[in-house]
Amino acid sequence: MIAGIDGAAAQAGAISDDVVKIGVLTDMSGQFSDESGEGSVTAVRMAIEDFGGKVLGKPIELVVADHQNKPDIASGIARKWYDVEHVDMIANLINSSIALSVTQMAKEKNRIAIVNGAGSSRLTNEACTPNSVHYSYDSYALARGTGSALAKAGQKSWFFLTADYAFGHALEADTSAVVKALGGEVVGSTRYPIETFDQSSFLLQAQASKAQVVALAGSGTVLVNAVKSAQDFGIRRGGQTLAGLLVWVTDVKSLGLETAQGLVLTDAFYWDRDDQTRAWSKRFYERMKKMPHMGDAGDYSSTMHYLKAIEAAGTDEAQAVMAKMRELPINDFFATNGRIREDGRMVHDMYVYEVKAPSESKGDWDFYKLREVIPGDQAFRPLRDSLCPLVKKG
Repeated sequence: MIAGIDGAAAQAGAISDDVVKIGVLTDMSGQFSDESGEGSVTAVRMAIEDFGGKVLGKPIELVVADHQNKPDIASGIARKWYDVEHVDMIANLINSSIALSVTQMAKEKNRIAIVNGAGSSRLTNEACTPNSVHYSYDSYALARGTGSALAKAGQKSWFFLTADYAFGHALEADTSAVVKALGGEVVGSTRYPIETFDQSSFLLQAQASKAQVVALAGSGTVLVNAVKSAQDFGIRRGGQTLAGLLVWVTDVKSLGLETAQGLVLTDAFYWDRDDQTRAWSKRFYERMKKMPHMGDAGDYSSTMHYLKAIEAAGTDEAQAVMAKMRELPINDFFATNGRIREDGRMVHDMYVYEVKAPSESKGDWDFYKLREVIPGDQAFRPLRDSLCPLVKKG
């Protein structure tokens, strides 16, 4: 009995500063705030509450900051959090340029970063770190899903409208590789600044290309505006297929089914997938008055997994926690038998959906019909093709 008490005391003493501090660094006010923002904060807060507010007898504290989609501001906040405020883990990190910077800082400071908002597959490829996890999705999985689904359906010529930043570049590159591997071709592409809201000239180029697929390699309000403009320009009426390479369920809500119908997309999570997803999503909806998307669900699931890893490791020391995160399987409403590989990639099934026509929808937020399930071992970049220096190749 005394030995047990001593063991518990030793575990409790292994929590640095007697508190586990989690920081949500996200876009609270800009063009990606619908895809992150208050939803990501709510999801992490729900995980902390569901875990009981303490781990190994010590309180869990949540701090939040708006990075304004500016890498210099994000880096300054992350440095202060790690160095001065002793934040143990930074979550969400929407915007790939920011995520790439903060994950490298986590490595330098020996803290942890868990990415759910950003999507560049570089995060677990050449820019992988032993201190970071890429959880919900990445550009490789989105490309593998949407690119292969359309190419296999005979739509082989592609034109890309690409957001001119790290995620857009990665998404175009990864999707182009999938399309070409299946015998397709990229007939053209154009890049737009991420703050551009009038995409008329870009859409005219796409229309003139006569490509079978006009692929939108971007996210946020710019993507929403592009889909609306594509409708106005008659892209679909002209026989071209519009592919949203990263579409959040909140984007479809903003667009409405009349405009979004027929969009093919790949997602890690849909609120109406099964009883577990519906139950958790109902709780989230009660707080946010909107259904969660894969970023929200991933923020919750990864935070719970992080806290379970601290409990299993008996400490919040970064490498001990990372080892447990890689060791423990993930079985919850987000993923079944999910696992974190040595490159930091959390491997789980992905889903290809098509947006329903208004006549097919049975009610509010009933947006998707399932086209294909992609098993986790096929959805993400195989380790044999990885450029991550942490991957051992025999």
